Amino acid sequence: MEGAGYRVVFEKGGVYLHTSAKKHQDPDSLIAGVIRVVEKDNDVLLHWAPVEEAGDSTQIFFSKKDTSGGDSCTSEEEPTFDPGYEPDWAVISTVRPRHRHSEPTRGAEPSSPRGSWAFSVSLGELKSIRRSKPGLSWAYLVLVTQAGGSLPALHFHRGGTRALLRVLSRYLLLASSPQDSRLYLVFPHDSSALSNSFHHLQLFDQDSSNVVSRFFQDPYSTTFSSFSRVTNFFRGALQPHQEGASPDLPPAPDDEPEPGFEVISCVELGPRPAVERAPPVTEEEWARRMGPEGRLRQVPELKARIFSGGLSPSLRREAWKFLLGYLSWEGSAEEHKAHVRKKTDEYFRMKLQWKSVSPEQERRNSLLRGYRSLIERDVSRTDRNNKFYEGPENPGLGLLNDILLTYCMYHFDLGYVQGMSDLLSPILYVTQNEVDAFWCFCGFMELVHGNFEESQETMKRQLGQLLLLLRVLDPPLCDFLDSQDSGSLCFCFRWLLIWFKREFPFPDVLRLWEVLWTGLPGPNLHLLVACAILDMERDTLMLSGFGSNEILKHINELTMKLSVEDVLTRAEALYRQLTACRELPHNVQEILGLAPPAEPQSPSPPASPLPLSPTRAPPAPPPPADTVPQPDSSLEILPEEEECADS
Repeated sequence: MEGAGYRVVFEKGGVYLHTSAKKHQDPDSLIAGVIRVVEKDNDVLLHWAPVEEAGDSTQIFFSKKDTSGGDSCTSEEEPTFDPGYEPDWAVISTVRPRHRHSEPTRGAEPSSPRGSWAFSVSLGELKSIRRSKPGLSWAYLVLVTQAGGSLPALHFHRGGTRALLRVLSRYLLLASSPQDSRLYLVFPHDSSALSNSFHHLQLFDQDSSNVVSRFFQDPYSTTFSSFSRVTNFFRGALQPHQEGASPDLPPAPDDEPEPGFEVISCVELGPRPAVERAPPVTEEEWARRMGPEGRLRQVPELKARIFSGGLSPSLRREAWKFLLGYLSWEGSAEEHKAHVRKKTDEYFRMKLQWKSVSPEQERRNSLLRGYRSLIERDVSRTDRNNKFYEGPENPGLGLLNDILLTYCMYHFDLGYVQGMSDLLSPILYVTQNEVDAFWCFCGFMELVHGNFEESQETMKRQLGQLLLLLRVLDPPLCDFLDSQDSGSLCFCFRWLLIWFKREFPFPDVLRLWEVLWTGLPGPNLHLLVACAILDMERDTLMLSGFGSNEILKHINELTMKLSVEDVLTRAEALYRQLTACRELPHNVQEILGLAPPAEPQSPSPPASPLPLSPTRAPPAPPPPADTVPQPDSSLEILPEEEECADS
């Protein structure tokens, strides 16, 4: 139905207000009405209005669900109605609706006493939706607004709750509360909803407001206690509880009362394809792609080869400069030489800034003094079992120290955060040159500096994305981890923070990173690497009877026991399995780079689907690689001796 400035996108009759909480209803206590979802201007409204009674009031549909599934109950039959909700929901006469505008309705005149019950509410004002208990005569929904008030309970005498929720799911994200299966929390429907969900933990427990901050300061201890609530919230936001509720299904017929509803559907994945890794790119192959002026040719094909096979060790010193953006893939040999000269001057000017600080100046510069102290401590224990860094007076340690202090001059807002030395060490080992190592390190930090930001928003987002991928790939594993208070996946925190630097032997880290730096087959391959490791360990975890402590201990003990080639093979197979699914959820497509990120929330209704709801739109071209945000200088989670005292 269209009108001037508005459009009705959903309409359902047989939706009643019950104005009495008595078990035995009389006709005068029921107000028949129509529920509509209306797009008006830049807003979306939920609108209910009564309809005129036609004829005798005894014909006002005392409809009950009979054993045949029909809607039959004669006017002579006295219904035994159990409202199924608490008194504060039932006595709606004490909570009069706040009136907004009313669109033209096919029903009561404004002067009608029953017409005073009409209401409209913007979807953006909703805070939660409470559903009825299963098995009631009529399913009902209660809408709670952000202001804390509840609107009158809407009783669907002829079914339609599921159909309504399908429509609402176009505009909102509905997340099941972990503490009340009948309560659905309402969030703006965009790709940042999971991150926003941390704010709403206060709905569940008064002590939950600082759970996230405590976790990101000390994830290994917090995960054993209250951070499990984040697990449950993620699960409620993403988990499919029932079958048969796919948003693609047709609306339930009018004669089917619905005791419950669900708006999140499972994803059916096809078989996992076989994947074979290729041999590494050799110096000879690299040279064949070099043009007469020293320009690389067929760069996309070259990147694909690096992704599928990595690089020969002797080639890394040259190729990493391209992978990390220090040298341009399109530049000539002469252009590269000029660029290196320029960057060398720039590096030593920045190094001179901290080198020329006198002891008296540094005494008054607590920030620089703090950076220097933290760097010296971390450098002294970084990769000391590697021959390049072993020994008390090793020159490699001095270069690590100087490069990290110079990076503080380069990016003073970020400075130094624990874990950065782990990222620099392999780069310096490969390049064997202070200046080259610095600029390659800067290129790496452009990819991951958000991991070190003080707010930890990037880490929250990645943990949420990892959970979403794992939920699609392996719901039983997610359920098991969740049952053991490990569903937050916080044991993956270090994996994501420093890109598995401490999980693989040093040579394997070099291979893993150069594959990830290609940006193929899409952004966030590191999340699929994490999924691959968990997939390899799923039987051990699920058949062992591990609790949360044992799960964390087992994950920590995987260090240096993983094969990078096996993990990369499985990660690519998972990627292909996901991308072959024609009904892959839109936000999973975003993670994999198959669809552009959702636009920021605007007053007009977004078209992106609900998490884990199928989308049949063809994949869009991959977006540019994510530019990620910055770090917490107090983060003390990396040293092995501090990782898990409880385990």
